[in-house]
Amino acid sequence: MPNGGIRLTACATATGLAGLTGLAGPAAAHAVPAPAAAPVPATAPGERRAAPHDRPAVAARAAYLVDTTTGTVHLGKRAGRRFPVASLTKIMTAYVVLREARLTDIVTIKARDVTYARRNDATHASLRAGERLTVRDLLHGVMLPSGADATHALARVYGPGQSRFVAKMNAAARSLGLADTVYTNADGLPRPRGNHSTAADQARLTDAALRHPVLAAIAATERYVVRGSAAHRRHVWTNTNELLGAPGVLGVKTGYTGAAGYCLAFAADRGGRRLVGVLLGETRSDRRFRTAGRLLDWAAGRAAAEDAPDGPVPEGATPDGPVPGGPVPGGPVPGAPVPDGPVPGGAVPGPSGPPPALALDGTLP
Repeated sequence: MPNGGIRLTACATATGLAGLTGLAGPAAAHAVPAPAAAPVPATAPGERRAAPHDRPAVAARAAYLVDTTTGTVHLGKRAGRRFPVASLTKIMTAYVVLREARLTDIVTIKARDVTYARRNDATHASLRAGERLTVRDLLHGVMLPSGADATHALARVYGPGQSRFVAKMNAAARSLGLADTVYTNADGLPRPRGNHSTAADQARLTDAALRHPVLAAIAATERYVVRGSAAHRRHVWTNTNELLGAPGVLGVKTGYTGAAGYCLAFAADRGGRRLVGVLLGETRSDRRFRTAGRLLDWAAGRAAAEDAPDGPVPEGATPDGPVPGGPVPGGPVPGAPVPDGPVPGGAVPGPSGPPPALALDGTLP
């Protein structure tokens, strides 16, 4: 795999590719509890902590798993410690583009977009200079094959320019309450240095992204075909998320660089609960998917036991914790609707009230 390659994990149940603007997003807004101090986030008032004794082993450097429906934090391993996140960064890139552009906008690929990906030995969407594609198409090129060429083109146009686009990404991170997240580029590649986030921040970003209908639909797409035309060649992009197809899996994104290791932002709806997790710094690509699958099964099993009549209360749960199925402490913050056009002034609007939960990282495997 190329160094700095970035790949996106899409959601399991892919819906139709046409008319994304009308696709319904995932159910109801959910809010991820704010990150706490490393190595394991402390339990906030009204927030539950799951018992640790039967948790699956996690080899990744950092991990976070939360039930955003109830606020139960199932796992926190160095969740507040800053790490590079590789292509998980592209979640924020797509998030910002959807506030700056119309899906039907046409973007012309420049030679510098193509050479940027090749020069950095990054994963790409096989774009060529002179091709003209819609924003909808290019967002699939960003999220599925984790194309650094598609990412560079979108940032160039909707910054305008890379530095201005990165400034918009950082403004969006602040509006979402990602206090330990800093972006230095739109793709999660190692240069410029300083691109970092935390597992907890990335979970918050992931949760917020899933509440945007278009981004959620793209993340759930396993295979996307751009039919050839006079404006562009035919492209076929396949998602690299090996969790796709498992019960309730919603995606979301994979990432890899030598510095960041193998990363994964994942989510699933199980038994009326939404589970959102992040793994950072795994040393083996395949193990991150197995670990994520086991964590989802484990957390879903705990939730089912809790919901059963006279079911057990998770060991260590706070007695005044949220009622199963109830709101996250502080109340969920619905994600801002994706506008049909650019926001006046190019600003990235932030939600009012407590920031929604989202999770983000850098490169794809």
